[in-house]
Amino acid sequence: MSPFTGSAAPTSDWQHLRVDRTDGVATVTLARPDKLNALTFGAYADLRDLLAELSRERSVRALVLAGEGRGFCSGGDVDEIIGATLSMDTAQLLDFNRMTGQVVRAVRECPFPVIAAVHGVAAGAGAVLALAADFRVADPSARFAFLFTRVGLSGGDMGAAYLLPRVVGLGHATRLLMLGEPVRAPEAERIGLISELAEEGRADEAARRLARRLAEGPALAHAQTKALLTAELDMPLAAAVELDASTQALLMNGEDYAEFHAAFTERRPPKWRGR
Repeated sequence: MSPFTGSAAPTSDWQHLRVDRTDGVATVTLARPDKLNALTFGAYADLRDLLAELSRERSVRALVLAGEGRGFCSGGDVDEIIGATLSMDTAQLLDFNRMTGQVVRAVRECPFPVIAAVHGVAAGAGAVLALAADFRVADPSARFAFLFTRVGLSGGDMGAAYLLPRVVGLGHATRLLMLGEPVRAPEAERIGLISELAEEGRADEAARRLARRLAEGPALAHAQTKALLTAELDMPLAAAVELDASTQALLMNGEDYAEFHAAFTERRPPKWRGR
């Protein structure tokens, strides 16, 4: 995302999220614990806009997405979203569904790693938000459920039919999206849906530890790796290796690459600057 901004000032108060920043790590917490962090129209829009703002700032080197209370996110709020959509016309419904897709694109396209810290339920849109993250750190209580067919909708919601086969394979993705059955942590780890299985009650802690590790590393290298992983999903090999070559040539002309060599020569840890 472009770092260039217009006249609007950065948002200082997010009504539907809690945002904390420490040493290059942003922690974004879904904070409706009484509703299992069910998403509202405002929460979707805040996530979309927050990720865009953080991407332009270039001060964030890693982001943790967490949920307060008993679970990560139970999906769209049944009353505030599902009930409301029943009275919308096609144009309004298209606007809403495009917005939810923009959130997933923002997670995939932001120039820093995103770590989902999952405990308890990650259902519906909550499961897709976790899926869109670069890492999913979960504790043994975690369970993922792509519930869209259970409410009479396509399982391919918010990019799930694009992302899930690429994470767990077509066979598992077909089962999860078609049947909407919950997948608990042991199976989720087995099929590759979980990046790291944390100890009971420590998913947030493990996610923050991973975020700090990433934030202390070469930010530009991480950003370009993430961009290539997304861009090359649909490329033929010839195009992918050419894009790799161009990217490496640019990074080899950067400060971090020279810093690694200097640190190696001087037998000290590198001081990454993200340049």
